[in-house]
Amino acid sequence: MKFTTLLSASALALLFLNCTSNKFVVCGHRGAMGHATENTLASIEKGIELKADMLEIDVYKIKTGELVVFHDDSLGRITNAKGKIEEYTFDELRKVLVAGKHQIPTLQEVIETIDKKAVLNIELKGVNTATDTYRIIEEYKKKGWRNKDFFISSFRIGELQKMRSLSKEIAIGLLTYKDPIETVIKTGKELNAQAINPYYKTLTAENVAIMKVNNFKIYPWTVDEPADIKNIQALKVSGIITDYPERIIK
Repeated sequence: MKFTTLLSASALALLFLNCTSNKFVVCGHRGAMGHATENTLASIEKGIELKADMLEIDVYKIKTGELVVFHDDSLGRITNAKGKIEEYTFDELRKVLVAGKHQIPTLQEVIETIDKKAVLNIELKGVNTATDTYRIIEEYKKKGWRNKDFFISSFRIGELQKMRSLSKEIAIGLLTYKDPIETVIKTGKELNAQAINPYYKTLTAENVAIMKVNNFKIYPWTVDEPADIKNIQALKVSGIITDYPERIIK
């Protein structure tokens, strides 16, 4: 049976009416990378300045066990170094410069910088990142942070499964690209995910409605152009992940 047959006209109308009562979430992508170098403390600070509700970052686990904030699996695109980031030690990575001037931060340095001024969306980019991310979150909860100060996302189903096995409460967002909607819904439910984070160009009124009727919030990535922002907001999604948080009109 197709998922579309599950949706009556009245259910669709109710969904779109109800969604207007929820807070629309503006999520800065890799901090606010439209203004400052991605995944750096400067980018986090800019996202806070722009009053984003949530800031997204990416984490990898490196050779000596630390979790560091970086998007690519290799260093060549935006640093003065080469090779796989996971093969570096912490001391080696401290000498690497991003865009000629920034250090690659640790997850803890980003948490300290964000200081609960926005929800921290941690994308588990690398393998074996869930357990240590959970451990670090638990350490900060002892300092007054709460589960709702964090949001976990990933394309890596195994990492999300591990996170869910460690915490039943922390919010999870399943990142998707061109996955069939049936697969997305099935996986999201198996993870007890709170949200689906789809590629914005894959969204239609139909698949948005299917995600909503299955009780998922929807945070599409990465929507930057004003016309695209307007079109995606017209679909009544729950929020938008963007390089330019100031472009989103709530």
